Amino acid sequence: MKIDSANAFQTLSGLLDDDVAAVETLLTERAASPVSVIPNLSGYIVSAGGKRLRPLITLAAAKACGATEMAPVHCLAAAVEFIHTATLLHDDVVDESDLRRGKPAAKNVWGNSASILVGDFLFARAFTLMVETGRLSVLDILSNASSVIAEGEVHQLAVMGQLDLPTEEYLRIIEAKTAALFEAASESGAVCADAPEEQVRAMQAYGKNLGLAFQLVDDALDYGGTTSVIGKSVGDDFRECKITLPIVIARRRGSADDKVFWDRALNPETQEDSDLAHAIHLIRSTGAAKDTLAEARSYVEIAKKSLKTLPASPYRDALSSLADFCVDRAY
Repeated sequence: MKIDSANAFQTLSGLLDDDVAAVETLLTERAASPVSVIPNLSGYIVSAGGKRLRPLITLAAAKACGATEMAPVHCLAAAVEFIHTATLLHDDVVDESDLRRGKPAAKNVWGNSASILVGDFLFARAFTLMVETGRLSVLDILSNASSVIAEGEVHQLAVMGQLDLPTEEYLRIIEAKTAALFEAASESGAVCADAPEEQVRAMQAYGKNLGLAFQLVDDALDYGGTTSVIGKSVGDDFRECKITLPIVIARRRGSADDKVFWDRALNPETQEDSDLAHAIHLIRSTGAAKDTLAEARSYVEIAKKSLKTLPASPYRDALSSLADFCVDRAY
């Protein structure tokens, strides 16, 4: 069954309608606390929703691998979303972001300290949910992913201002800070379905490569997307002087004058408000955005190929179309 990538989310959500509802209930119940700021703040960002991409992947991976008992998978999917939400709360404080999912960032409403502490609360809730799956291997997968995500974020901070960042190092960073949770969401879904090792490895590969593609597209969209698509202010990465693949490519291909521009504009002490427009021009004129998306497409093809290990099903088809959508959303 071929699914139009533009309808991938709707198709997958429709296939998993009852399961998604169960996960949403868990998210509401487990974010509850007698300390009112916790449910208020967590509810603010959880209710903003996003597309629930990662828990959808967990649910679909389990179904594609033949899961019949879905209660543990619901706990797992909710844990994945709580981990993701916690990282968003922490990231917005670190990055000093003003928007998240089209709304003022939680730290702008409740402050930095509350955002960090509620993020910690959601991490703790996530681990409780993992234990409830009754599978120690799931706890191992997601706890390891949580460590890797933190390492990736610290690595990104460490290379701030390193304008000649090797492409390989950039890819290691996004593999850690983004792809690790996609990989864990997909792999643990298969594990929760008691899938054979071959299918578990296939879903691990699917999640990892989908996550790499997703972050590459996000990095390209920062220089030409819309807030409604990327869920944050366009140009945030540039204003935060983050070194991403579009910048690495554009600077490498640019003239001497272009390199002078990048060196000045990616210094927080010398960056000017008007620099973003010129950065977008250089990224487009050098083909950096186009080639970043081409790189993303190559990872999508690897992700889709890994699905061939799974038996044919509507869930496998929907996961394949979801991979296509992750790149197609840039057009």
